[in-house]
Amino acid sequence: MRIIADILRIASDGANKTRIMYQANLSYKLLCHYLEEVVNARLVTSERGKSYVLTSRGEQFLERLDEYHKRCKQLEEQTSCVHSERAELEKMLFKVGIGLGNPRSKPKGKSLEKRMV
Repeated sequence: MRIIADILRIASDGANKTRIMYQANLSYKLLCHYLEEVVNARLVTSERGKSYVLTSRGEQFLERLDEYHKRCKQLEEQTSCVHSERAELEKMLFKVGIGLGNPRSKPKGKSLEKRMV
């Protein structure tokens, strides 16, 4: 997806193969492969095989991809917060001696999460 997004962003102002190849850091063989893919998907159109231009469908794809990346980042941040909160809760439990075995250490075997389920 990253390579395709790079190609689409480069082609948004119109670009020839050489420009796309260098800016996307692709070999000629990979460039041809990905250009065929984006042209077949109607994300890019070729003007006489020399210049590649982003289509309206390609613009929509980039917009949706940007939204997708924003949501992924938000989810990663939320997940990180949830894991931090869990770690704090576990510290609170084990500081007061709740658990199996040594009251100052985490229990061996199943994690607290698996035992609670």
